[in-house]
Amino acid sequence: MSDPGNGARPRTAASLRPARRTVLALGAGAGAAALLPAAGPAEAAAPAAEPGGLAPYASYWFPDSLPAGTPGPGIVWRSLKEWSPQADPDLAHNTASVPLAPRFTPVPANADARAGQARISSLVSFGPTSRNPSQGSATADFYALTHWAYLDELVFWGGSAGEGLILAPNAPVVDAAHRNGVRVLGNVFLPPVAYGGDLRWTRELVQRGPDGRFPLAEKLAEVARTYGFDGWFVNAETDGGDSALATRMREFLRALRAAGEPHGLRITWYDAMNSTGAVGWRGALDALNQEFFEDRGGRVADTVFVDFRWTPGSLASSASLAERLGRSRHELWAAVDVESRGWDSEVRWDAVVPRGRDHVVSLGFYRPEWTLGHLADRSPGAFHRADDRFWTGESLDPARPAPGAVWRAPATAVADPDRSTVGGLPFACSFNTGHGLRWYEGGRAVSEEPWNHLGLQDGLPGRRWVVDTAGERPDVSLDFADAWRGGSSLLVEGSLTAPAAVGLHAVRLPLTPSAVAELVHRGGPGPVDVELGVAVREPASPGGQVPYTWLRAGTAGGAGGWRTSRVPLAALAGETAYALAVRITARGRSPVSWRLGALSVRDTTAARHPSPPSLLRVDASARRGAEAELRLSWLRAPGPVRHYELYRRLPDGTRRFLAGTCAAALYLPRLARAGREREAAFELRAVDETYAVSAPARAGFRW
Repeated sequence: MSDPGNGARPRTAASLRPARRTVLALGAGAGAAALLPAAGPAEAAAPAAEPGGLAPYASYWFPDSLPAGTPGPGIVWRSLKEWSPQADPDLAHNTASVPLAPRFTPVPANADARAGQARISSLVSFGPTSRNPSQGSATADFYALTHWAYLDELVFWGGSAGEGLILAPNAPVVDAAHRNGVRVLGNVFLPPVAYGGDLRWTRELVQRGPDGRFPLAEKLAEVARTYGFDGWFVNAETDGGDSALATRMREFLRALRAAGEPHGLRITWYDAMNSTGAVGWRGALDALNQEFFEDRGGRVADTVFVDFRWTPGSLASSASLAERLGRSRHELWAAVDVESRGWDSEVRWDAVVPRGRDHVVSLGFYRPEWTLGHLADRSPGAFHRADDRFWTGESLDPARPAPGAVWRAPATAVADPDRSTVGGLPFACSFNTGHGLRWYEGGRAVSEEPWNHLGLQDGLPGRRWVVDTAGERPDVSLDFADAWRGGSSLLVEGSLTAPAAVGLHAVRLPLTPSAVAELVHRGGPGPVDVELGVAVREPASPGGQVPYTWLRAGTAGGAGGWRTSRVPLAALAGETAYALAVRITARGRSPVSWRLGALSVRDTTAARHPSPPSLLRVDASARRGAEAELRLSWLRAPGPVRHYELYRRLPDGTRRFLAGTCAAALYLPRLARAGREREAAFELRAVDETYAVSAPARAGFRW
């Protein structure tokens, strides 16, 4: 079997030992995660959802026939061939709602970053194949990816012969990615024989029907269209095939392309099966696998994930071959394994993204959720500190990378840095990362329960964090101890010996005479003066100074709480805003602790409140004494809606946040009866892009 390899060291006998592959949940003991050879103890499964038969989970299937025996606890064996939207009981919970946003590339903050060249794909396991909650769960211990600005494509990673081989991404991941302009691919995994793979599943996948068509290719395209994601990562690692099977696989990919291309669906092919039908990881695009990328009929796969065996020479030859085929060299992802060592991984960076000259190919990160998995302290704050270091570098400032850093962080090297989707009014950000220790509304905690749901994540700043100051640099972070809305806020703290400007969003906002910006912020212990920076031009060159116009936004600090500062933008009417920033100046010598809870820019002539949803109802329930689990659904509100928030009205009149979602259905794993109440009262509100809320739709559940 294959060693992950990364071209960083000789392939000695020791390096061939399967020492770094993490096995995903193996079900009946047969099967493993894709790509890398399994070894060592199985990865700990994510905590199961609350017990009960109503819980929806991300979907997974076998192509057609099921394994022998019976599935393990919590595993449901399903056939993709038998799937239909009409018979899918979890469809409303698993369907993404956010369309893929267009995005643009600002002038890079780092002079070494190159636009229009290498891109990044990430293969991420957000949970086990089975029992992966459809709509978040009651824990903040979650890989809440926020550095979408550096990604071109995300693969929803997983699969095992004991659970299922074909994974559809869950809706929160797709919604968060789409809000940031990132495509998400489902995963088709045909595992090695040593890990439960059976060639019959490969043959079933690529089988023609009586009409000569490929029914499972059409089924895969239908799944992606129905669930709202962007295509498939196809990984055929089951050995024992022949050239006829390889030809059938190529024809299957063509059929999948034909079914998906009108809908914008994409295919990424993993470098495993070659044209002989054997599994022979090449670590290159070459004569034995090029037909899965481009054949005489044209494009087959959109991109190829080049196996970890690559070398500088094999990547250079791969790039040349891609161009001879009339394709871009950057449609090849050079696999970089970071599952075990993260930023300490040995990578021959100059073979992929050399400094000072054109990039060779693109980067494919395998399992960057290491930034959470390796931590002893898995709190949200500790995770984001590690994740910022992975994507931004040791300096935590993409404009000023640490000299001589071994880890070549994407912010400092990879093309198309900090891309943005903020292309029009209105715009708002409450610095919500998609998980938290509690839920805040208006600066007050309205739920003390930890949570995660990536679909509720904001479009966060792409640059983490460019700070300009003539004095001591303050610490800048996404913090979870206090927030205005959601679970987190932006925290700037330290001894400010000079004004400090923190770059936030790259934008393309046309400013009107009635445009205003609003900042919700608080300071302490000493007061600080706050200014909003609006740049109506871009820097002249990469790494250049952003030409901000600074507008006073008031003072925060002392004993006061959250305050809203309104900044009229009429003086800039007719201009386009290209970047937003804040600058804070300490009034005394005390250390500063200043929070930005929300930032918005809107036209005051626009309507502020969305229309409410309707027909909120409880579709199913299961009661266990003084507790119950529920499924609810509703009709979407007309007009633009960012997401929905469900609250419970308690007998004493207070409201408690229960959950939020972008979908029109919601599962509540645990509802506890409040005293002797006869009916639990629910209120559902639509929330728009500026966080204005609608009137509620109401429903109840009788105890």
